[in-house]
Amino acid sequence: MTDSDALYDVRERTGNPEHASIDEVVELVFERAQNPREDHQDAHFDVTMATAVDRYGTEPVRTVIRRVLVDHYPFRTATSDLEIRNIDGVQIGTTAGWFLGELNAQQGD
Repeated sequence: MTDSDALYDVRERTGNPEHASIDEVVELVFERAQNPREDHQDAHFDVTMATAVDRYGTEPVRTVIRRVLVDHYPFRTATSDLEIRNIDGVQIGTTAGWFLGELNAQQGD
């Protein structure tokens, strides 16, 4: 792994109990997909995840999130064998990374 590779501070990768777990990230993704925030600067992430969950279902979205955050798949490769468009894999991975950062910041408070 090079210094320019993205690293995600998810508990399953770091072993640090202060980092959010993959299950916490997935739970937040699905919660916000079901109940998108209104008038929030990041509401577009919620709408994007609602669309992805509606289009593909929860299990494929969960798989992409795990592959990106834990298994370190590139966003586009994370959709392999899931019948998910590559661009949607990028959006799912980006959103999951954003929500992970948010959870870790909350736990650090």
